[in-house]
This record gives sequence, C-alpha cells and structure tokens, in this order.
Amino acid sequence: MANFPTDAERFGWLERDRDDFPYYHGVPVEITTGGWLVVLAGVALGFAALMIGPEFVPSGTPRFLLAFLFGAIPIAALALVAGWHWTALFRRLRAVDPLWMIGFAILNVLVTLVTGLLITNLTDATANSAIADAGQMDAGRALHFFALTGIQLIGEEVTSILPFLALLYWFSGRFGMGRRTAIILATLVVALLFSVEHGSTYDWNLVQVLLGVGVARIVLILPYIMTKNLAVSAGAHILNDWMFFGLSMLSAAAPATS
Repeated sequence: MANFPTDAERFGWLERDRDDFPYYHGVPVEITTGGWLVVLAGVALGFAALMIGPEFVPSGTPRFLLAFLFGAIPIAALALVAGWHWTALFRRLRAVDPLWMIGFAILNVLVTLVTGLLITNLTDATANSAIADAGQMDAGRALHFFALTGIQLIGEEVTSILPFLALLYWFSGRFGMGRRTAIILATLVVALLFSVEHGSTYDWNLVQVLLGVGVARIVLILPYIMTKNLAVSAGAHILNDWMFFGLSMLSAAAPATS
C-alpha cells in the first residue's frame, strides 16, 4: 500500500494530493544503490551517444538515431533494473496536463528573458547557435530541425529526471533528509549537472550557464514535480525551446525597417 507524503512534506499546490515520485521509496519497485548506478551509467552512455557518437558511427548515420539513443539508452538501463516498472516514469495525461505544459513553457520563457537581461549586465553573453541557426532555415530544414530537437529534448528530460530520482533516493533514504529538503537539493544538483552539459554551447561562460541554463532547468523540472509524469515536463521543455526557435525564425523573416 502506497504511503503518500503528508501536507507538511509536500510543496503545497505544486504537488498533487495522494501522489508521490516513483522508485525512491520502493514504489512501484525498489531500486538499490547498485541499480541506480547502472541507471546513471546508462545516462552517461546516452549522453556520450549524442555528443561523441558521430565520431564513431559510419558517416551518414541519421542524427535522429543518435538523438533517439540519447534517451533510449538510459530508459533501457532503467528497464534492466526495474523491469516493466520503467513505465512509472510516464503516466496517462490528465485533461489539464497540456495546459500545464503550455503554462510552464511560457513561465520559462519569461524567466529566461529576465535572467537574460541580468546576464547581459554581468557578462558578455554568448548566443545559442541552435537558436541563431534556426532563423536561417528554409521550411524543409526547419521541419527536420523541429522534429530532431523534439526527440533530443525528450532525451534531455530522461537524463535529468533519472538523476533527480536517484538523488532523491540517496538524500531521503540513505542520508535521512526530509522529503522537501531532498527534493530541493536534488533539483539544484540536477540543474548544476544540466548547466555543465550545456557549458560548451555558451563557451563555458559560467555566469550565463548557471544563471541561464541552470535556472531554466529548475523551472522545467517543476512540471515533473507537480505531475510525476515525464511526458508533461518533456512537453513543457519542447514547447519552450520551440518558442525560441520560432521567434528566431519570425525575427529573421521580418522585413528590415530603415
């Protein structure tokens, strides 16, 4: 029988009543420290497939395959230790969940704009080449780009949520931290790891990486904390990035004014 967190252990309205994260407290299955190390190894292999995979696979290998492996390898590692309970990462969407995807995506756009202004006052910001390049694409390339990034962003959610759940297991179970403290620390560590993963994108500008990427990761993990459904956080992440890509395209297409 599930032991749901009390009101004092939940984050108020952000978390749904009578609901909890999978795995970290033995529901629907317990994953031991050894099992989590296998899962994290899968996360590392998935990241390697995306980042350095092109150097080791035959030329012409579809980028879609490497983007798919980015998320599929960690999920396969989870299935290895959790069996069919790997599906606990995903849940049936509720009618309101698409609205939460849109809401959190818009929230992150606003937060990104605010942190962007702060970053430009603190340091010389480096442009995201993917967003800049999106503005120069024709319709065919743009369709390919949106599809590819959609797959890759699902992988980014998988490689963020699995470490989050592993840390939650260690912080709350092994280290005896309170549930809320464990969630906060796990979120901050995942945000830091996510920032490091994107360091090369911004020429290792630490202010930009930590303030921009790190804060964005914190915002985009909130829909998972709310719904315990990776599909919702992935949807918010995809919509968020697609908004920026779309704005770049619209900006490039707008006629110049004299």
